[in-house]
Amino acid sequence: MAEPLPPTPTGAPASPPEHELDHGRMPFFSHLRELRDRVRSASVYFGVAFIGCFYFSKQIYRWLQVPLFEVWARQEQTLGPPNMVFSSVTEPFWVYMSVALWAGIFVASPFIFFQLWRFVAPGLYKRERRVGVVFALFSGVFFVSGALFCYHMVLERLYEFLLGYATAELRPMLVMKDYLDLTRNMMLAFGGVFELPLLIYFLALANLVTPRGLWRFNRWFVVLAFVVGAILTPSPDVVSQIMMAVPMILLYNLSIIAAHFVYRGKKRREAEELAREASGNP
Repeated sequence: MAEPLPPTPTGAPASPPEHELDHGRMPFFSHLRELRDRVRSASVYFGVAFIGCFYFSKQIYRWLQVPLFEVWARQEQTLGPPNMVFSSVTEPFWVYMSVALWAGIFVASPFIFFQLWRFVAPGLYKRERRVGVVFALFSGVFFVSGALFCYHMVLERLYEFLLGYATAELRPMLVMKDYLDLTRNMMLAFGGVFELPLLIYFLALANLVTPRGLWRFNRWFVVLAFVVGAILTPSPDVVSQIMMAVPMILLYNLSIIAAHFVYRGKKRREAEELAREASGNP
């Protein structure tokens, strides 16, 4: 049971400070039970998504092949008819399992992020807990948006470059697993990059970054974005690297704007608290 707040100089009981935690301290075993409940809930969401995605895994894999086969159709005279092989009798099964696994993570990601937030929320300030639903929603939206941006804007250009090495005497033999690994890694990389605004937003909430510091780092971030683009895109052509670097730069500048609103809100609340203290009001 929480101790009563001391009275103010006027004799009235003090109101709890605005930054007070909502639920106080939680015993260690209560933390473990809470963690168990959140992991269980996230597992249920993922399990349902996995089962649904496994049922449609062949259709999902064919959807992932669309950028490749669109490029292949334009180069069919050199490449021959489109085909894909598997190197062992069990490979198709495990490929479809992997498709269901990662597609399930994509589908369930907003719910998983929300369960993560529900676990850490009791240790946060009341004001910060209000953004929990927004965090869960936008983390999933940004991640999926990055993956879809990669699918629609990057993959076709990437495969066009890679298949450009083929000749009439040198034709590709595409393996199911290798194609899935490359496509999945690219989509995951773009999904992670698109989480940048949320990351910086919460760093600003934690007073770890400021808008001024982010703006000063902007020119260096441009260089960093092109370095990351060169690392994450397997093709050395400039276009693919630009298609990853430019969204990173735009998202970084969007993050600066978000951090500015966080910083301005904190300054306003601090000024209000100082004004209340100066006036003697609780």
